[in-house]
Amino acid sequence: MQNPRSKEFLEILRTLPHFDYAHEVANLAERFGDSVQLVQAIVDEKYLTKDDACRYWADSMNVAYVDPFASVITEEAIEKIPMEVAKKVKAIGLYVLDGVLTVAMAGPADGELVRRLGQIAQMPVSQVFALPREIEDAIAIHYCTEKGLEESLGELERSSLFDRPEIAGDKLAALAENNALIQILDEIVYFGMRERATDIHIEAQETHCRIRFRIDGNLREILTYSRKLHRALLSRIKILCNLNIAESRFPQDGRFSMQIGTQAANFRVSTLPSAYGEKAVIRILAMTGKKSMMTLDKMMISQTILQPFKRLIQNPNGIIFVTGPTGSGKTTTLYAGLHEINTPAMNISTIEDPIEIQLSGVTQSQVNANIDLKFATILRALMRQDPDAILIGEIRDLETAKIATEAALTGHIVFATLHTNTAPQAIVRLIEIGVEPYMVAPSVIGVLAQRLAARICEACKEAFYPSRETLLKYFKDEGLTEVPFYRGRGCPACRHTGYKGRIAFHELVLITEEVRSLISEGRSVQEISRAAAKVGYKPLRYDGLKKVLLGLTTIEEIEQNTSFEWAT
Repeated sequence: MQNPRSKEFLEILRTLPHFDYAHEVANLAERFGDSVQLVQAIVDEKYLTKDDACRYWADSMNVAYVDPFASVITEEAIEKIPMEVAKKVKAIGLYVLDGVLTVAMAGPADGELVRRLGQIAQMPVSQVFALPREIEDAIAIHYCTEKGLEESLGELERSSLFDRPEIAGDKLAALAENNALIQILDEIVYFGMRERATDIHIEAQETHCRIRFRIDGNLREILTYSRKLHRALLSRIKILCNLNIAESRFPQDGRFSMQIGTQAANFRVSTLPSAYGEKAVIRILAMTGKKSMMTLDKMMISQTILQPFKRLIQNPNGIIFVTGPTGSGKTTTLYAGLHEINTPAMNISTIEDPIEIQLSGVTQSQVNANIDLKFATILRALMRQDPDAILIGEIRDLETAKIATEAALTGHIVFATLHTNTAPQAIVRLIEIGVEPYMVAPSVIGVLAQRLAARICEACKEAFYPSRETLLKYFKDEGLTEVPFYRGRGCPACRHTGYKGRIAFHELVLITEEVRSLISEGRSVQEISRAAAKVGYKPLRYDGLKKVLLGLTTIEEIEQNTSFEWAT
Protein backbone atom coordinates (compact mmCIF):
# COMPACT_ATOMS: atom_id res chain seq x y z
CA MET A 1 0.00 0.00 0.00
CA GLN A 2 1.31 3.46 -0.85
CA ASN A 3 2.15 5.76 2.05
CA PRO A 4 1.07 9.46 1.96
CA ARG A 5 4.50 10.54 0.71
CA SER A 6 4.26 8.07 -2.21
CA LYS A 7 0.86 9.49 -3.15
CA GLU A 8 2.11 13.08 -2.97
CA PHE A 9 5.15 12.11 -5.03
CA LEU A 10 2.97 10.50 -7.70
CA GLU A 11 0.62 13.49 -7.82
CA ILE A 12 3.61 15.70 -8.63
CA LEU A 13 4.71 13.27 -11.34
CA ARG A 14 1.22 13.29 -12.85
CA THR A 15 1.49 17.02 -13.50
CA LEU A 16 4.75 16.65 -15.44
CA PRO A 17 5.20 15.92 -19.16
CA HIS A 18 6.64 12.44 -19.61
CA PHE A 19 9.96 13.74 -20.94
CA ASP A 20 10.55 15.58 -17.61
CA TYR A 21 10.24 12.44 -15.42
CA ALA A 22 13.90 11.53 -15.68
CA HIS A 23 15.03 15.01 -14.64
CA GLU A 24 12.47 15.38 -11.84
CA VAL A 25 12.95 11.98 -10.17
CA ALA A 26 16.37 13.02 -8.87
CA ASN A 27 15.07 16.45 -7.72
CA LEU A 28 12.03 14.97 -5.99
CA ALA A 29 14.19 12.28 -4.36
CA GLU A 30 16.14 15.02 -2.56
CA ARG A 31 12.94 16.71 -1.45
CA PHE A 32 11.23 13.56 -0.18
CA GLY A 33 14.34 11.97 1.29
CA ASP A 34 15.69 8.44 0.86
CA SER A 35 12.48 6.39 0.78
CA VAL A 36 12.68 3.49 -1.65
CA GLN A 37 8.89 3.14 -1.48
CA LEU A 38 8.69 6.16 -3.74
CA VAL A 39 10.63 4.58 -6.58
CA GLN A 40 8.61 1.38 -6.13
CA ALA A 41 5.44 3.44 -6.52
CA ILE A 42 6.78 4.94 -9.78
CA VAL A 43 7.41 1.41 -11.10
CA ASP A 44 4.02 0.08 -9.94
CA GLU A 45 2.18 3.01 -11.54
CA LYS A 46 4.24 2.52 -14.74
CA TYR A 47 5.32 6.15 -14.95
CA LEU A 48 8.77 4.88 -15.89
CA THR A 49 10.19 1.49 -16.71
CA LYS A 50 11.71 -0.24 -13.71
CA ASP A 51 15.25 0.12 -15.08
CA ASP A 52 14.86 3.85 -15.79
CA ALA A 53 13.20 4.66 -12.46
CA CYS A 54 15.82 2.73 -10.49
CA ARG A 55 18.68 4.23 -12.46
CA TYR A 56 17.48 7.82 -11.85
CA TRP A 57 16.90 7.03 -8.17
CA ALA A 58 20.38 5.52 -7.84
CA ASP A 59 21.85 8.58 -9.60
CA SER A 60 20.30 10.79 -6.91
CA MET A 61 22.37 8.84 -4.34
CA ASN A 62 25.52 8.81 -6.52
CA VAL A 63 25.54 5.03 -6.84
CA ALA A 64 24.86 2.60 -9.70
CA TYR A 65 21.67 0.57 -10.13
CA VAL A 66 22.05 -3.19 -10.60
CA ASP A 67 19.23 -5.67 -11.18
CA PRO A 68 20.28 -8.79 -9.20
CA PHE A 69 18.54 -11.01 -11.78
CA ALA A 70 20.51 -9.52 -14.66
CA SER A 71 23.83 -9.56 -12.80
CA VAL A 72 26.45 -12.20 -12.16
CA ILE A 73 26.12 -13.40 -8.55
CA THR A 74 29.08 -15.51 -7.44
CA GLU A 75 29.33 -18.11 -4.66
CA GLU A 76 32.28 -16.19 -3.23
CA ALA A 77 30.19 -13.03 -2.82
CA ILE A 78 27.24 -14.92 -1.30
CA GLU A 79 29.50 -16.50 1.32
CA LYS A 80 30.78 -13.10 2.48
CA ILE A 81 27.45 -12.07 4.03
CA PRO A 82 25.52 -14.55 6.27
CA MET A 83 21.91 -15.17 5.23
CA GLU A 84 20.48 -13.79 8.51
CA VAL A 85 22.35 -10.52 8.00
CA ALA A 86 21.41 -10.33 4.31
CA LYS A 87 17.70 -10.76 5.10
CA LYS A 88 17.74 -8.30 7.99
CA VAL A 89 19.45 -5.40 6.17
CA LYS A 90 18.16 -6.24 2.64
CA ALA A 91 21.58 -6.61 1.03
CA ILE A 92 23.15 -9.31 -1.13
CA GLY A 93 26.73 -9.75 -2.33
CA LEU A 94 27.04 -9.83 -6.12
CA TYR A 95 30.71 -10.40 -6.94
CA VAL A 96 34.26 -9.78 -5.71
CA LEU A 97 36.56 -7.84 -8.04
CA ASP A 98 40.10 -6.70 -7.17
CA GLY A 99 39.50 -7.42 -3.50
CA VAL A 100 36.27 -5.35 -3.32
CA LEU A 101 32.84 -6.86 -2.64
CA THR A 102 30.01 -5.30 -4.68
CA VAL A 103 26.78 -5.41 -2.64
CA ALA A 104 23.24 -4.66 -3.87
CA MET A 105 21.38 -2.73 -1.18
CA ALA A 106 17.95 -1.20 -0.73
CA GLY A 107 19.57 1.65 1.22
CA PRO A 108 23.01 2.26 -0.30
CA ALA A 109 23.15 5.79 1.20
CA ASP A 110 23.44 4.30 4.72
CA GLY A 111 27.17 4.75 5.28
CA GLU A 112 27.14 3.07 8.69
CA LEU A 113 25.50 -0.06 7.23
CA VAL A 114 28.06 -0.15 4.41
CA ARG A 115 30.86 0.07 7.00
CA ARG A 116 29.35 -2.78 9.08
CA LEU A 117 28.94 -4.98 5.99
CA GLY A 118 32.61 -4.36 5.19
CA GLN A 119 33.54 -5.54 8.70
CA ILE A 120 31.40 -8.68 8.33
CA ALA A 121 32.80 -9.46 4.86
CA GLN A 122 36.32 -8.50 6.01
CA MET A 123 36.93 -6.54 2.82
CA PRO A 124 36.00 -3.18 1.30
CA VAL A 125 32.40 -2.90 0.07
CA SER A 126 31.18 -1.09 -3.04
CA GLN A 127 27.44 -0.48 -2.71
CA VAL A 128 24.89 -0.41 -5.56
CA PHE A 129 21.14 0.10 -5.47
CA ALA A 130 18.47 -2.57 -6.02
CA LEU A 131 14.77 -2.72 -5.17
CA PRO A 132 13.99 -4.42 -1.81
CA ARG A 133 11.71 -7.09 -3.35
CA GLU A 134 14.40 -7.99 -5.90
CA ILE A 135 16.97 -8.34 -3.13
CA GLU A 136 14.61 -10.47 -1.00
CA ASP A 137 13.91 -12.88 -3.87
CA ALA A 138 17.59 -13.01 -4.89
CA ILE A 139 18.41 -13.96 -1.29
CA ALA A 140 15.73 -16.69 -1.34
CA ILE A 141 17.24 -18.15 -4.53
CA HIS A 142 20.98 -17.77 -3.94
CA TYR A 143 21.06 -18.81 -0.28
CA CYS A 144 19.04 -21.94 -1.04
CA THR A 145 21.25 -25.04 -0.67
CA GLU A 146 20.94 -28.79 -1.01
CA LYS A 147 21.63 -29.15 2.72
CA GLY A 148 18.94 -26.61 3.59
CA LEU A 149 16.43 -28.44 1.38
CA GLU A 150 17.26 -31.79 2.98
CA GLU A 151 16.80 -30.30 6.45
CA SER A 152 13.42 -28.78 5.51
CA LEU A 153 12.20 -32.06 4.02
CA GLY A 154 13.50 -34.02 7.03
CA GLU A 155 11.62 -31.71 9.38
CA LEU A 156 8.43 -32.17 7.39
CA GLU A 157 8.86 -35.96 7.31
CA ARG A 158 8.98 -36.01 11.11
CA SER A 159 5.63 -34.23 11.23
CA SER A 160 2.63 -36.47 12.00
CA LEU A 161 0.52 -34.46 9.49
CA PHE A 162 1.71 -36.61 6.59
CA ASP A 163 1.44 -40.05 8.18
CA ARG A 164 -1.81 -41.02 6.35
CA PRO A 165 -1.11 -41.58 2.62
CA GLU A 166 -4.74 -42.58 1.96
CA ILE A 167 -6.07 -39.20 3.09
CA ALA A 168 -9.20 -37.98 1.24
CA GLY A 169 -9.17 -35.31 -1.45
CA ASP A 170 -10.57 -32.39 0.60
CA LYS A 171 -8.16 -33.10 3.48
CA LEU A 172 -5.34 -33.42 0.95
CA ALA A 173 -6.17 -29.97 -0.40
CA ALA A 174 -5.99 -28.52 3.12
CA LEU A 175 -2.71 -30.33 3.70
CA ALA A 176 -1.31 -28.89 0.45
CA GLU A 177 -1.87 -25.41 1.90
CA ASN A 178 0.44 -26.21 4.83
CA ASN A 179 2.93 -23.34 5.14
CA ALA A 180 5.91 -25.66 5.56
CA LEU A 181 4.97 -27.57 2.37
CA ILE A 182 4.49 -24.32 0.43
CA GLN A 183 7.90 -23.14 1.59
CA ILE A 184 9.56 -26.42 0.57
CA LEU A 185 8.14 -26.29 -2.96
CA ASP A 186 9.33 -22.68 -3.21
CA GLU A 187 12.80 -23.80 -2.06
CA ILE A 188 12.87 -26.62 -4.64
CA VAL A 189 12.00 -24.16 -7.42
CA TYR A 190 14.46 -21.54 -6.15
CA PHE A 191 17.22 -24.14 -5.93
CA GLY A 192 16.43 -25.27 -9.47
CA MET A 193 16.72 -21.69 -10.70
CA ARG A 194 19.97 -21.22 -8.82
CA GLU A 195 21.44 -24.36 -10.37
CA ARG A 196 20.36 -23.20 -13.89
CA ALA A 197 18.04 -26.23 -14.25
CA THR A 198 15.67 -26.35 -17.22
CA ASP A 199 13.46 -29.08 -15.73
CA ILE A 200 12.67 -30.34 -12.23
CA HIS A 201 11.64 -34.02 -11.99
CA ILE A 202 9.67 -35.00 -8.86
CA GLU A 203 9.10 -38.75 -8.97
CA ALA A 204 8.04 -41.66 -6.77
CA GLN A 205 10.15 -44.83 -6.51
CA GLU A 206 9.34 -48.11 -4.76
CA THR A 207 10.85 -47.20 -1.37
CA HIS A 208 11.42 -43.45 -1.63
CA CYS A 209 10.89 -40.41 -3.84
CA ARG A 210 13.53 -38.33 -5.55
CA ILE A 211 14.09 -34.93 -7.10
CA ARG A 212 16.26 -34.58 -10.19
CA PHE A 213 17.32 -31.47 -12.11
CA ARG A 214 18.19 -31.31 -15.79
CA ILE A 215 21.24 -29.06 -15.88
CA ASP A 216 23.21 -28.38 -19.08
CA GLY A 217 21.14 -31.07 -20.78
CA ASN A 218 21.94 -33.83 -18.26
CA LEU A 219 19.75 -35.17 -15.44
CA ARG A 220 21.29 -35.06 -11.96
CA GLU A 221 19.79 -36.50 -8.79
CA ILE A 222 19.61 -33.76 -6.18
CA LEU A 223 17.97 -35.41 -3.16
CA THR A 224 15.52 -38.07 -1.98
CA TYR A 225 12.61 -37.79 0.44
CA SER A 226 9.97 -39.97 2.13
CA ARG A 227 7.08 -41.37 0.09
CA LYS A 228 4.62 -40.08 2.68
CA LEU A 229 5.24 -36.49 1.53
CA HIS A 230 4.78 -37.23 -2.16
CA ARG A 231 1.00 -36.94 -2.58
CA ALA A 232 0.87 -33.68 -0.63
CA LEU A 233 3.75 -32.22 -2.66
CA LEU A 234 2.09 -33.23 -5.95
CA SER A 235 -1.20 -31.77 -4.70
CA ARG A 236 0.52 -28.48 -3.93
CA ILE A 237 1.88 -28.34 -7.50
CA LYS A 238 -1.60 -29.13 -8.90
CA ILE A 239 -3.23 -26.40 -6.81
CA LEU A 240 -0.74 -23.87 -8.21
CA CYS A 241 -1.73 -24.95 -11.73
CA ASN A 242 -5.49 -25.16 -11.03
CA LEU A 243 -5.47 -28.89 -11.80
CA ASN A 244 -7.70 -31.58 -10.32
CA ILE A 245 -5.96 -32.84 -7.16
CA ALA A 246 -8.38 -35.76 -6.85
CA GLU A 247 -7.37 -37.11 -10.29
CA SER A 248 -4.24 -39.24 -10.20
CA ARG A 249 -5.08 -41.82 -12.89
CA PHE A 250 -4.75 -39.51 -15.93
CA PRO A 251 -1.98 -37.20 -17.09
CA GLN A 252 -2.59 -33.48 -16.54
CA ASP A 253 -0.86 -30.37 -17.86
CA GLY A 254 -0.82 -26.88 -16.41
CA ARG A 255 1.13 -23.71 -15.77
CA PHE A 256 1.90 -21.43 -12.88
CA SER A 257 3.86 -18.24 -12.25
CA MET A 258 5.85 -16.97 -9.29
CA GLN A 259 6.68 -13.36 -8.61
CA ILE A 260 10.47 -13.06 -8.53
CA GLY A 261 11.41 -9.46 -7.74
CA THR A 262 9.35 -7.27 -10.07
CA GLN A 263 9.19 -9.96 -12.77
CA ALA A 264 7.08 -13.11 -13.15
CA ALA A 265 8.87 -16.43 -13.53
CA ASN A 266 6.79 -18.90 -15.57
CA PHE A 267 6.64 -22.66 -15.20
CA ARG A 268 4.98 -25.42 -17.23
CA VAL A 269 3.91 -28.57 -15.39
CA SER A 270 3.12 -32.09 -16.56
CA THR A 271 1.90 -34.89 -14.27
CA LEU A 272 1.90 -38.56 -15.22
CA PRO A 273 0.62 -41.65 -13.38
CA SER A 274 3.32 -44.28 -12.76
CA ALA A 275 3.67 -47.60 -10.96
CA TYR A 276 4.62 -46.04 -7.60
CA GLY A 277 2.68 -42.80 -7.74
CA GLU A 278 2.39 -39.72 -9.91
CA LYS A 279 5.43 -38.05 -11.44
CA ALA A 280 5.57 -34.29 -12.00
CA VAL A 281 7.97 -32.46 -14.30
CA ILE A 282 8.26 -28.70 -13.90
CA ARG A 283 9.74 -26.93 -16.93
CA ILE A 284 11.41 -23.67 -15.88
CA LEU A 285 10.57 -21.14 -18.57
CA ALA A 286 12.20 -17.74 -18.90
CA MET A 287 11.53 -15.04 -16.38
CA THR A 288 9.29 -12.53 -18.17
CA GLY A 289 11.51 -10.04 -19.92
CA LYS A 290 14.66 -11.48 -18.37
CA LYS A 291 15.70 -14.17 -20.81
CA SER A 292 18.87 -12.78 -22.32
CA MET A 293 18.42 -11.51 -25.86
CA MET A 294 21.08 -13.45 -27.73
CA THR A 295 22.22 -12.11 -31.09
CA LEU A 296 23.33 -14.37 -33.92
CA ASP A 297 26.89 -13.03 -33.67
CA LYS A 298 27.10 -13.96 -29.97
CA MET A 299 25.83 -17.54 -30.41
CA MET A 300 29.17 -18.96 -31.63
CA ILE A 301 27.53 -20.34 -34.79
CA SER A 302 30.08 -21.65 -37.31
CA GLN A 303 30.72 -19.07 -40.05
CA THR A 304 29.86 -21.60 -42.78
CA ILE A 305 26.33 -21.71 -41.31
CA LEU A 306 26.01 -18.18 -39.89
CA GLN A 307 26.63 -16.27 -43.13
CA PRO A 308 24.14 -18.25 -45.31
CA PHE A 309 21.56 -18.09 -42.47
CA LYS A 310 21.95 -14.30 -42.23
CA ARG A 311 21.33 -14.06 -45.98
CA LEU A 312 18.24 -16.29 -45.64
CA ILE A 313 16.55 -14.11 -43.03
CA GLN A 314 16.92 -11.04 -45.25
CA ASN A 315 14.62 -12.63 -47.84
CA PRO A 316 11.31 -10.77 -48.32
CA ASN A 317 9.27 -14.01 -48.41
CA GLY A 318 9.48 -17.74 -47.70
CA ILE A 319 9.52 -20.08 -44.68
CA ILE A 320 12.62 -20.63 -42.56
CA PHE A 321 12.39 -23.58 -40.19
CA VAL A 322 14.46 -24.20 -37.07
CA THR A 323 14.16 -27.84 -36.00
CA GLY A 324 15.25 -29.89 -33.03
CA PRO A 325 13.92 -31.53 -29.86
CA THR A 326 12.25 -29.68 -26.99
CA GLY A 327 14.70 -27.48 -25.13
CA SER A 328 17.30 -27.31 -27.91
CA GLY A 329 17.25 -23.51 -28.12
CA LYS A 330 15.06 -23.15 -31.22
CA THR A 331 13.17 -20.12 -29.86
CA THR A 332 16.40 -18.37 -28.86
CA THR A 333 17.77 -18.80 -32.40
CA LEU A 334 14.54 -17.62 -34.01
CA TYR A 335 14.47 -14.52 -31.83
CA ALA A 336 18.11 -13.81 -32.66
CA GLY A 337 17.03 -13.91 -36.32
CA LEU A 338 14.10 -11.56 -35.63
CA HIS A 339 16.41 -9.20 -33.75
CA GLU A 340 18.58 -9.03 -36.86
CA ILE A 341 15.72 -7.76 -39.05
CA ASN A 342 13.79 -5.80 -36.40
CA THR A 343 13.59 -2.21 -37.65
CA PRO A 344 10.84 0.45 -37.50
CA ALA A 345 10.16 -0.30 -41.19
CA MET A 346 9.24 -3.94 -40.42
CA ASN A 347 5.90 -5.12 -39.02
CA ILE A 348 6.88 -8.25 -37.09
CA SER A 349 4.32 -10.42 -35.26
CA THR A 350 4.75 -13.64 -33.28
CA ILE A 351 2.47 -16.47 -32.13
CA GLU A 352 3.88 -18.37 -29.15
CA ASP A 353 3.04 -20.86 -26.44
CA PRO A 354 4.13 -19.25 -24.15
CA ILE A 355 5.88 -15.92 -24.81
CA GLU A 356 9.39 -16.58 -23.49
CA ILE A 357 11.38 -13.57 -24.69
CA GLN A 358 10.18 -9.98 -24.89
CA LEU A 359 11.42 -8.11 -27.94
CA SER A 360 10.74 -4.38 -28.22
CA GLY A 361 8.98 -3.32 -31.41
CA VAL A 362 7.46 -6.77 -32.03
CA THR A 363 3.76 -7.66 -31.61
CA GLN A 364 3.66 -10.86 -29.55
CA SER A 365 0.56 -13.05 -29.14
CA GLN A 366 0.09 -16.11 -26.94
CA VAL A 367 -2.16 -19.07 -27.67
CA ASN A 368 -4.75 -19.95 -25.04
CA ALA A 369 -6.20 -23.47 -25.08
CA ASN A 370 -8.81 -22.53 -22.46
CA ILE A 371 -10.64 -20.27 -24.92
CA ASP A 372 -9.71 -22.31 -28.01
CA LEU A 373 -7.27 -19.61 -29.20
CA LYS A 374 -5.00 -21.78 -31.36
CA PHE A 375 -1.96 -21.09 -33.54
CA ALA A 376 -4.11 -21.28 -36.68
CA THR A 377 -6.73 -18.87 -35.28
CA ILE A 378 -4.16 -16.18 -34.43
CA LEU A 379 -2.24 -16.76 -37.67
CA ARG A 380 -5.38 -16.25 -39.74
CA ALA A 381 -6.01 -12.96 -37.91
CA LEU A 382 -2.36 -11.90 -38.33
CA MET A 383 -2.68 -12.21 -42.09
CA ARG A 384 -5.11 -9.28 -41.95
CA GLN A 385 -2.67 -7.19 -39.88
CA ASP A 386 -0.36 -6.21 -42.77
CA PRO A 387 2.62 -8.29 -41.54
CA ASP A 388 6.11 -8.31 -43.03
CA ALA A 389 7.55 -11.08 -40.85
CA ILE A 390 5.75 -13.72 -38.76
CA LEU A 391 7.16 -16.07 -36.13
CA ILE A 392 5.11 -19.20 -35.43
CA GLY A 393 6.18 -20.89 -32.19
CA GLU A 394 5.43 -24.36 -33.52
CA ILE A 395 3.67 -25.85 -36.54
CA ARG A 396 1.63 -28.69 -35.05
CA ASP A 397 -1.21 -29.32 -37.49
CA LEU A 398 -2.24 -29.17 -41.13
CA GLU A 399 -4.29 -25.97 -40.75
CA THR A 400 -1.37 -23.98 -39.32
CA ALA A 401 1.05 -25.47 -41.88
CA LYS A 402 -1.22 -24.53 -44.80
CA ILE A 403 -1.72 -20.93 -43.65
CA ALA A 404 2.06 -20.61 -43.06
CA THR A 405 2.89 -21.82 -46.58
CA GLU A 406 0.25 -19.53 -48.07
CA ALA A 407 1.73 -16.60 -46.10
CA ALA A 408 5.18 -17.42 -47.49
CA LEU A 409 3.80 -17.56 -51.03
CA THR A 410 2.02 -14.22 -50.70
CA GLY A 411 5.04 -12.10 -49.83
CA HIS A 412 5.77 -12.69 -46.12
CA ILE A 413 8.86 -14.08 -44.41
CA VAL A 414 7.79 -16.78 -41.92
CA PHE A 415 9.95 -18.15 -39.09
CA ALA A 416 8.74 -21.41 -37.54
CA THR A 417 9.82 -24.48 -35.55
CA LEU A 418 9.21 -28.15 -36.24
CA HIS A 419 10.09 -31.25 -34.22
CA THR A 420 12.34 -33.29 -36.53
CA ASN A 421 15.74 -34.90 -35.97
CA THR A 422 17.48 -33.41 -39.01
CA ALA A 423 17.03 -30.41 -41.30
CA PRO A 424 16.11 -32.42 -44.46
CA GLN A 425 13.43 -34.30 -42.51
CA ALA A 426 11.53 -31.02 -41.90
CA ILE A 427 10.60 -30.82 -45.58
CA VAL A 428 9.26 -34.36 -45.65
CA ARG A 429 7.49 -33.74 -42.32
CA LEU A 430 5.47 -30.89 -43.86
CA ILE A 431 4.32 -33.22 -46.63
CA GLU A 432 3.48 -35.93 -44.06
CA ILE A 433 1.34 -33.40 -42.14
CA GLY A 434 -0.70 -33.02 -45.32
CA VAL A 435 0.68 -29.97 -47.16
CA GLU A 436 0.85 -30.62 -50.89
CA PRO A 437 4.40 -30.91 -52.32
CA TYR A 438 3.61 -28.17 -54.87
CA MET A 439 2.99 -25.81 -51.91
CA VAL A 440 6.05 -26.90 -49.91
CA ALA A 441 8.57 -26.65 -52.77
CA PRO A 442 8.22 -22.91 -53.53
CA SER A 443 7.51 -21.76 -49.94
CA VAL A 444 10.41 -23.25 -47.90
CA ILE A 445 13.72 -21.41 -48.40
CA GLY A 446 15.88 -22.95 -45.68
CA VAL A 447 15.94 -25.29 -42.67
CA LEU A 448 18.31 -25.01 -39.70
CA ALA A 449 18.60 -27.98 -37.33
CA GLN A 450 20.00 -27.30 -33.87
CA ARG A 451 21.22 -29.21 -30.81
CA LEU A 452 22.72 -28.10 -27.51
CA ALA A 453 25.75 -29.80 -25.96
CA ALA A 454 27.10 -29.17 -22.46
CA ARG A 455 30.00 -26.74 -22.60
CA ILE A 456 33.32 -27.56 -20.93
CA CYS A 457 33.78 -25.60 -17.68
CA GLU A 458 36.36 -22.88 -18.32
CA ALA A 459 37.50 -22.95 -14.68
CA CYS A 460 38.77 -26.56 -14.81
CA LYS A 461 39.36 -27.09 -18.53
CA GLU A 462 42.35 -29.28 -19.42
CA ALA A 463 43.85 -30.63 -22.63
CA PHE A 464 44.38 -34.32 -23.38
CA TYR A 465 45.30 -36.44 -26.39
CA PRO A 466 42.69 -39.07 -27.32
CA SER A 467 43.65 -42.57 -28.42
CA ARG A 468 44.14 -43.39 -32.08
CA GLU A 469 41.06 -45.67 -31.94
CA THR A 470 38.88 -42.79 -30.72
CA LEU A 471 40.09 -40.51 -33.51
CA LEU A 472 39.52 -43.12 -36.20
CA LYS A 473 35.98 -43.64 -34.93
CA TYR A 474 35.08 -40.02 -35.70
CA PHE A 475 37.57 -38.77 -38.29
CA LYS A 476 38.92 -40.19 -41.52
CA ASP A 477 42.02 -38.00 -41.30
CA GLU A 478 44.67 -39.89 -39.32
CA GLY A 479 46.81 -36.76 -39.06
CA LEU A 480 44.72 -35.58 -36.09
CA THR A 481 46.73 -37.69 -33.62
CA GLU A 482 48.65 -34.64 -32.35
CA VAL A 483 45.59 -32.39 -31.96
CA PRO A 484 44.64 -31.78 -28.30
CA PHE A 485 41.06 -32.35 -27.16
CA TYR A 486 39.68 -30.81 -23.97
CA ARG A 487 37.65 -31.86 -20.94
CA GLY A 488 36.70 -30.50 -17.52
CA ARG A 489 38.41 -32.00 -14.48
CA GLY A 490 35.50 -31.02 -12.22
CA CYS A 491 35.58 -28.15 -9.74
CA PRO A 492 33.22 -26.26 -7.35
CA ALA A 493 32.26 -23.84 -10.16
CA CYS A 494 30.69 -26.68 -12.20
CA ARG A 495 29.59 -28.83 -9.22
CA HIS A 496 32.38 -31.27 -10.17
CA THR A 497 30.70 -32.26 -13.45
CA GLY A 498 33.30 -30.75 -15.81
CA TYR A 499 30.54 -28.84 -17.65
CA LYS A 500 29.04 -25.39 -17.20
CA GLY A 501 26.69 -23.80 -19.72
CA ARG A 502 25.84 -25.05 -23.20
CA ILE A 503 26.99 -24.60 -26.77
CA ALA A 504 24.86 -24.98 -29.90
CA PHE A 505 25.79 -26.85 -33.07
CA HIS A 506 23.86 -26.84 -36.32
CA GLU A 507 23.19 -28.07 -39.83
CA LEU A 508 21.68 -25.92 -42.58
CA VAL A 509 19.79 -26.98 -45.71
CA LEU A 510 19.49 -24.29 -48.37
CA ILE A 511 16.64 -24.93 -50.78
CA THR A 512 18.04 -24.79 -54.31
CA GLU A 513 16.12 -25.32 -57.57
CA GLU A 514 17.33 -28.93 -57.61
CA VAL A 515 16.02 -29.49 -54.06
CA ARG A 516 12.70 -27.87 -55.05
CA SER A 517 12.36 -30.28 -57.97
CA LEU A 518 12.99 -33.24 -55.64
CA ILE A 519 10.38 -31.95 -53.16
CA SER A 520 7.79 -31.52 -55.93
CA GLU A 521 8.46 -35.09 -57.05
CA GLY A 522 8.08 -36.41 -53.48
CA ARG A 523 11.64 -37.76 -53.31
CA SER A 524 13.22 -39.22 -50.16
CA VAL A 525 15.13 -37.47 -47.36
CA GLN A 526 18.37 -39.12 -48.57
CA GLU A 527 18.01 -37.68 -52.09
CA ILE A 528 17.22 -34.22 -50.69
CA SER A 529 20.29 -34.46 -48.40
CA ARG A 530 22.58 -35.36 -51.33
CA ALA A 531 21.30 -32.42 -53.38
CA ALA A 532 21.72 -30.06 -50.40
CA ALA A 533 25.30 -31.29 -49.88
CA LYS A 534 26.21 -29.83 -53.29
CA VAL A 535 25.75 -26.33 -51.85
CA GLY A 536 27.47 -26.90 -48.50
CA TYR A 537 25.11 -29.01 -46.36
CA LYS A 538 26.98 -30.98 -43.68
CA PRO A 539 25.29 -33.15 -41.01
CA LEU A 540 24.93 -32.08 -37.38
CA ARG A 541 27.80 -34.26 -36.22
CA TYR A 542 30.22 -32.46 -38.53
CA ASP A 543 29.56 -29.10 -36.83
CA GLY A 544 29.56 -30.79 -33.42
CA LEU A 545 33.03 -32.23 -34.01
CA LYS A 546 34.25 -28.78 -35.07
CA LYS A 547 33.13 -27.50 -31.65
CA VAL A 548 35.05 -30.41 -30.05
CA LEU A 549 38.24 -29.44 -31.91
CA LEU A 550 37.74 -25.82 -30.79
CA GLY A 551 37.71 -27.02 -27.16
CA LEU A 552 34.10 -25.99 -26.49
CA THR A 553 32.60 -29.40 -25.76
CA THR A 554 33.51 -33.10 -25.62
CA ILE A 555 33.20 -36.11 -27.91
CA GLU A 556 30.87 -37.70 -25.34
CA GLU A 557 28.42 -34.80 -25.63
CA ILE A 558 28.36 -34.95 -29.43
CA GLU A 559 27.90 -38.73 -29.27
CA GLN A 560 24.94 -38.26 -26.94
CA ASN A 561 23.26 -35.62 -29.09
CA THR A 562 23.77 -36.84 -32.67
CA SER A 563 23.43 -40.03 -34.68
CA PHE A 564 26.55 -41.50 -36.29
CA GLU A 565 27.67 -40.18 -39.64
CA TRP A 566 31.16 -39.76 -40.98
CA ALA A 567 32.73 -36.33 -40.66
CA THR A 568 35.58 -35.37 -42.93
